[in-house]
Amino acid sequence: MKVFRMAALLAVLAGPAYAQAPHINLLQDGPSKTDDEKAVDAERERAYKDTLKKIPDAKTSSDPWGGMRSDPPKPAAPKSSAATSTKKTKTGTAAN
Repeated sequence: MKVFRMAALLAVLAGPAYAQAPHINLLQDGPSKTDDEKAVDAERERAYKDTLKKIPDAKTSSDPWGGMRSDPPKPAAPKSSAATSTKKTKTGTAAN
């Protein structure tokens, strides 16, 4: 009985793994295309490339939150060297 259960469990687990296996199509385009089909494909490809050339270049910013932000922060004023050179020393003890 244990063998049957293990076989059933393996079959259930192997089903999804088998479904993910790549399926290779050996006849990619089928039989070779006729001259008319090749001409239609070439015309379709040329029309597609012409359409792509008509699309204008996007020169504007694509930042959707750009209008929501405020002005950029102004740079901080440089501190004088005299103010930074003076150090305060602690005296006594501080109780928290």
